[in-house]
Amino acid sequence: MRVLIVDDQPRARQSLIAVLKVWHHLDEVREAANGAEAVRLIEASQPDSVWMDVRMPAMDGLQATRLIKSKWPRIKIILLSLYPEYRADALAAGADAFVSKSDSPDKLRAALATVMANSEKESPAC
Repeated sequence: MRVLIVDDQPRARQSLIAVLKVWHHLDEVREAANGAEAVRLIEASQPDSVWMDVRMPAMDGLQATRLIKSKWPRIKIILLSLYPEYRADALAAGADAFVSKSDSPDKLRAALATVMANSEKESPAC
């Protein structure tokens, strides 16, 4: 599985990468600092899932999610935020899941597993 981590804070990206890397199904993890950079990387690498912060400069996670889902609907997007009030907006933008940055590592890995399992049910050829 190929994953793209998108957050304007390098420390947040590194923390999430550390949590996800212990999950043995990850083949590749890339990073982007904002939604615009994420879109460019997706055009080149076509990840299976994107973990993206909601609040970022240049292009926020909600704008990026709408754009990514319109171009690449098969890519699974998990939006993250410390602010639970973004949940409804995240799901309305097309995110496949919304998680809190304060969730436990097990809950973050479970969110990815659930989203990807749902993907396999939708498209057994994946």
